[in-house]
Parts: sequence; C-alpha cells; structure tokens
Amino acid sequence: MRFLVFLTVFSLLLPSYASYGDRSRPFQDCVKKCTSINCPPKTSYTPSLALVLTRWTCPDDCNYTCMHGITDRDLAKGRRMKQYYGKWPFWRYLGMQEPASTLFSLMNLAMQVRGWKLVSRRLPKGHPMRSYYLTWSAISINTWFWSAVFHTRDKPLTEKLDYFSAALAIGYALYYTLIRFLHVYPSTRLSISPEDIRSKRLTRNAISVIFTLGFLGHISYLGLPPRFDYTYNVIFNSIVGVLHNLLWLLYSLPRVNFKRFPSKLANYRPKFAGQAAVFVVLTTLATSLELLDFEPWGRVVDAHSLWHAVTVPIGWVWYDFLIKDAEDEGWRGWSSAKD
Repeated sequence: MRFLVFLTVFSLLLPSYASYGDRSRPFQDCVKKCTSINCPPKTSYTPSLALVLTRWTCPDDCNYTCMHGITDRDLAKGRRMKQYYGKWPFWRYLGMQEPASTLFSLMNLAMQVRGWKLVSRRLPKGHPMRSYYLTWSAISINTWFWSAVFHTRDKPLTEKLDYFSAALAIGYALYYTLIRFLHVYPSTRLSISPEDIRSKRLTRNAISVIFTLGFLGHISYLGLPPRFDYTYNVIFNSIVGVLHNLLWLLYSLPRVNFKRFPSKLANYRPKFAGQAAVFVVLTTLATSLELLDFEPWGRVVDAHSLWHAVTVPIGWVWYDFLIKDAEDEGWRGWSSAKD
C-alpha cells in the first residue's frame, strides 16, 4: 500500500514540472514564427513519406523543431532539459515520436504472441483455464499494439486507446485470477453436484458483471470532458495491479493454506510456487522505473521506455509460471465445460 501512495503522490507532483517547456515564452514565440513562415497558406509544406504516414502536420513539425532548438541551447548553457506537452524532447525516427518506447512495445507484442502460441500448444482444449489465458493473451496483444501506436504518435485518440487497452489487460488479469482462485470456472467433473454447478455459475457471472461494469465506468469517466484525469487513471490501474499481485503473492507463500488446485488439499503447495513471488517482486521493481523520470539518454531512452524494455522478460517469466501452474497434477480429472 505504501507503494500505491508513493505512486499517487508522484502522479500529482510530476505534471507540475513536466510541461512548463511548452508554456515558456521562447518556445511559443519560436512556434509562432515558424508556423507563420513555413506553414500554409503562405507556403507549401512538403513532409517526407514517413511524416505523412505518421500524420505530422506543419504546426507539429514546428513544435518539434522549436523544442529541439531550445533544448540544444539549454544544454549548451548547462541548463536542465525541459519537457514539452508532458514529454521529454525525443529525437523522432521514421516519424515515431518515441522510437525506443515504440520498439520495446513491439517487442512486448511479439512476446505476447509467443505466449499465446505457447498456451495454445501446451494446454489441452479441456483445461478449465485455457480459454481465460488465451483471452488474456489476445487482450495483451491488443494492448501492446496500441502502446506502439501511441508512442509513434501521441494523439488524443491514440492516448485513450493505449490507456483503455492497458486498463482492460490489467483488469482481465485480476478477473482470471479470481476465477482461478475461487475455482468457479466451468467444469464437467462428475463429482460436482448440480447445486455446486449453479453456485459456481452465479459467482462467475457476478464477477463478470462487476468487472464489466467497472471497466465501462472507468473508460466512461476518463472519456468525459473537459480533461483526461491522469491521476485517477494511475490510482485505478495501481489498485487493480496491486490486488492481482497480492493474490499471487499469497499463492506463493509457504504455510498458507488455501485450495490452490481443485484436486489437492489446501496444504498442497507446488515447488514452483515461489516463481509467482519472483514475478511480483520484478513487476514492482519495474514499475518503480516510472518514478525515476530522468532526462532521456541521447534524447532517445528514458525511464518509461526502460520500463517497456524490462516488461518483455518479465512477461515471459509470467507465461512460464502460468504454464507450470496449469500443468500441475492438481488439475488431474478436471476439464472445462460451457455451463
């Protein structure tokens, strides 16, 4: 919980410093002069093919040129680098505003595709959790796709698609965790009574309704004018993420009795259970990179892009654990059903 409070405080403090570069008089004067000289209707703006495909306009190009021109002068005089519109002045590449974050987002996307294939190959079609893990993989693939698009071009629509997709991935991870821990997935096991089947179905449906309404309420609130509530978005995702991690941390702890597997007693703890705790620790450490908002190295790599980079191997650690958990003998005799 201290981590959540820490993250919230920083989310409140950082915007006060983040965007003053674009509010400075030299920057505004530079952009005004640039647009009056270089932009239509006075002139014909002829961007490169890469800028056309990534939808850079003449005013956008003036913002970029002025931002780096002022940054060059600031660094030459030993001044601190400023942020503009809430972002560091990154060198663009092939029209990408943040090439490092875009590249690492695509690497995460590729990792999720590989994870989806692994789940499809390793888990039998009758496994109760197979469809949940495949759905989460598909949602995560979508999330990293929009992350790459957003870091290529930061626009109001791409920002919302990135943030909403991320919230869906985090929320669905908590959703399948609850389904997994409460053992309310559909099953054809003969020993389950009709009363138990109905009880599990009601519980599962209730969880589904709560999460669906919660997500719809979340994106509806963020989509309402007059502004995008970044602080609320950080708090919402942090709470959901922390709950997910705490549940799997509980799963990993020894001497904690709860029914981890449907065919085992409550005191059964598999040897690989500690891997869930490793994931939680690595995820927490990786998320802390978001708090270390340092000036980008070479105007390319910053803390946020490094966070995207480290989530690639962390994601693979999680898939490896999920497969081990799903292949444990504690699932023996259980298969899924559409009840």
